[in-house]
Amino acid sequence: MIRALTLVALFALTACGGTQRRDPAPVAVGEVTVMSANFDDRKPTDWPGRSPDRYPVHGIDVSRFQTSIDWPTARANGVNFAFIKATEGGDMVDPMFDSHWRGAGAAGVRRGAYHFFYHCRPAAEQARWFIKAVPKTPGMLPPVLDMEWTPTSPTCTIRRDGATIRDEARIFMDILERHYGQRPLIYTTVDFFRDTELWRLQGVEFWLRSVADHPHGVYDGKAWSFWQYTSTGVVAGIAGPVDINAFAGSRQAWADWLAQRSL
Repeated sequence: MIRALTLVALFALTACGGTQRRDPAPVAVGEVTVMSANFDDRKPTDWPGRSPDRYPVHGIDVSRFQTSIDWPTARANGVNFAFIKATEGGDMVDPMFDSHWRGAGAAGVRRGAYHFFYHCRPAAEQARWFIKAVPKTPGMLPPVLDMEWTPTSPTCTIRRDGATIRDEARIFMDILERHYGQRPLIYTTVDFFRDTELWRLQGVEFWLRSVADHPHGVYDGKAWSFWQYTSTGVVAGIAGPVDINAFAGSRQAWADWLAQRSL
């Protein structure tokens, strides 16, 4: 659905690192209000290519490591969306999930939940665990399957072949799509993407981690919807460092994406 573009205010973007800031005033796109990012970074990157500042819609991802979030303040300073860790494997629920889920929703932050994949459990079992923990909430973003290697795990460090991992991803996504009515996104890292040839999966939207360069070069031109560009972000209202992400398109593209992809 195409929505009319109504600009309440237009503000120039400034760099994401150091002491430079963006004006956090809102810009309305139809019924969607986008807050310009007012973030810092504890370890800013000297971007060699396209900077995250090119993108007007930013958000965060959080887990139990973010123990204190003032969601209205974070929203006012540019957090337009939040991916919140819900589950891991087949028996763990993130202890901060309920608090983050309620807080983000109350503050008007577009929220989605993600599952950290555990390579020692069947995908179907993990999908059922996620569904048990994450309510089907109107307006929520599509669920996310987080797939990475786990070399520091105390219980599971296996590295399955790419074909098996892609099959497991399909099983997980199929089950969640049937339940939530939206195809999950996949979050991944550069090494996992290459080692398992995740690019072979068809019909998948990717959320890609790349903290030193633009994803276009790092992921060989693979299309992406979200880019995690730092894990040392500083956001007003959030105690400690936080992951920051950019949406791939314009404010209008964000409004259109939400119209198509939110529940």
